[in-house]
Amino acid sequence: MRNASLRDHYEQFRLAMVAARKAASLTQAELGGRLNRPQSFVAKVENGERRLDVVEFAAYADALGVKPLTLMKRVLRSWPLTSDGAG
Repeated sequence: MRNASLRDHYEQFRLAMVAARKAASLTQAELGGRLNRPQSFVAKVENGERRLDVVEFAAYADALGVKPLTLMKRVLRSWPLTSDGAG
């Protein structure tokens, strides 16, 4: 049950990252350039093949022109509540 909840949360995180890139009017290639990474890095993050650690997340947010805390708040607002209230 916990793994399903984590998958749901990560899916919402992933979707928020895609939305943030689109809101910044950036292509995957443009964002990759800002991160000094290839477009494929951004694609893998966006399709769930690659997860970001907290340091990468901060750099990703910065490259999007968003404060990391602001972006994380967007992510957390989208998280569904779990039955134990931990969501």
